[in-house]
Amino acid sequence: MFQLTGNSQVLAATQTPGEAGKRWFQGTADAVRQFHWLFEDPRNKVIEDVLILSGDHLYRMDYMDFVQNHRQSGADITISCLPMDDSRASDFGLMKINNEGRVLSFSEKPKGKDLKAMAVDTTVLGLSKQEAEEKPYIASMGVYLFKKEILLNLLRWRFPTANDFGSEIIPASANEQFLKAYLFNDYWEDIGTIRSFFEANLALTAHPPMFSFYDATKPIYTSRRNLPPSKIDDSKIVDSIISHGSFITSSFIEHSVVGIRSRINANVHLKDTMMLGADFYETDAEVASLLAEGRVPVGIGENTKIKECIIDKNARIGKNVIIANSEGIQEADRSAEGFYIRSGVTVILKNSVITDGFVI
Repeated sequence: MFQLTGNSQVLAATQTPGEAGKRWFQGTADAVRQFHWLFEDPRNKVIEDVLILSGDHLYRMDYMDFVQNHRQSGADITISCLPMDDSRASDFGLMKINNEGRVLSFSEKPKGKDLKAMAVDTTVLGLSKQEAEEKPYIASMGVYLFKKEILLNLLRWRFPTANDFGSEIIPASANEQFLKAYLFNDYWEDIGTIRSFFEANLALTAHPPMFSFYDATKPIYTSRRNLPPSKIDDSKIVDSIISHGSFITSSFIEHSVVGIRSRINANVHLKDTMMLGADFYETDAEVASLLAEGRVPVGIGENTKIKECIIDKNARIGKNVIIANSEGIQEADRSAEGFYIRSGVTVILKNSVITDGFVI
């Protein structure tokens, strides 16, 4: 099996060894097409299937079970799916299946009558009668397993200009290839929007969280940073996650995620906030010099109140700042001032400066 990841919703750039410039992909299908040589090389005869991960998702899956199901069924393409209720179904690609789980049709983000037409009896996938009534739709996770030769033929000959699997290749292939649905009835979140990304991260502070990083049988590994423990003085921390190397002084942090090397000064109140932290430290001398010049150090200054906010890396937020979006604005672009608002969430931009006393 060979695995390729991509994002079918945004432009992505990468630089391959020996290239002088960058190669731009218009979507996941385009990325796979351009890198077909990775799994097409005659020396790689062992590669039978190609796993495609499309989009921005958070989940934990046993891929070998997925592969075995795919091979045992003899499917040309297997689509990992999950049962979905009415409230979110129209946000995803939906499938109609027969009693054996074969995909008969695929519709990308249907609305109204087209949505209702995609309802199926999900007991076919093993759900109880009650679960099936609550979740009558089968949504694609954007995780596809292809027979290698089928994938190459689709990209070369059948869809030589297609850029997206979910909206172009998969729907048309349902009538021509053997597509199989694979049920993943566990935690999964699409984090392709600011709101969903924000909520999925804050959900990690729950007791217990729906998605856990602490399962010893399914460990998650990250990059080593060799940072010291966080230093927390006279602060109250409630339902929050604090990453390594942070300094928090006499503050109140609730239902928030605080990233590496964060500096939070006295009498700061963070609520429902995701702070990504910093890529570097400023020394005490550098901080003192910045303050003496009337400038803002990296981190959050004294007496600042922040809620429902994402603070990107290396942001400088001054003293007596209020970030609350009290007017409930849903969308705003004030990037010249260091922030924007998406779906009601205030986003402080990377490397931006929010001056003392500023109110959002």
